[in-house]
Amino acid sequence: MYAIVEIAGKQFRVEKDKNLKVPSLQAESGSKVEFDHVLIYTDDNGKTQIGQPLVKNMKVSATVVEHGRDKKVIVFKKKRRKGYQKKNGHRQGFSLIKIDDIAVVKPAKKAAAKPKAEKTDVAPEAKKAAPKKAAAKTAKPKAAPKKADPKDEGKEA
Repeated sequence: MYAIVEIAGKQFRVEKDKNLKVPSLQAESGSKVEFDHVLIYTDDNGKTQIGQPLVKNMKVSATVVEHGRDKKVIVFKKKRRKGYQKKNGHRQGFSLIKIDDIAVVKPAKKAAAKPKAEKTDVAPEAKKAAPKKAAAKTAKPKAAPKKADPKDEGKEA
């Protein structure tokens, strides 16, 4: 049984009791985290569910084991024949998680619909019409026509 899950914008294949190195999560070591962005799920019988875009009613629960920083990645830039070289290093933070369970979540049942009140023969009060706004008596002055440029006097359009 495995699932493809989106965690922190990246996709990972997860299986029960496997450790996984994911981008740094905002959770303390030892705390439980849940991921509900399941894209594909395959059970033990080989039956596969593909989400459109997500598989409904699925979640993956995991425990954060530790936080750390990966090996240094060297970033080297160079433009030939220009005398330009730049070297930088970067260590990306990560969280090590252990997958506890891949489970189907039962959807929450909707509350029972309240019985509708019986209609009575009494007519509802007539809605009072809102008074119409009177047209503004003072009209706004129209913009003055544009004057022709003296440069364009001899030319016709």
